[in-house]
Amino acid sequence: MTLSDVRRVAGRIRWYVRELTGESAYDRYAEHARSRDPQALVMSRREFEHSRTDAREADPREGFRCC
Repeated sequence: MTLSDVRRVAGRIRWYVRELTGESAYDRYAEHARSRDPQALVMSRREFEHSRTDAREADPREGFRCC
């Protein structure tokens, strides 16, 4: 296996883990928001995660937190 093969495999694993954990959701959000309106204010990652958590907890289809 060459170094380029290792990098390619590592890149695919990184992509998979970011998709699995939801880490790439902010990147998609920011890209979408900037493509629709380059002048628009984009939430920080922290604001985005709070918003996402609040929306998930408010949706009864997602279950609920007891604690």
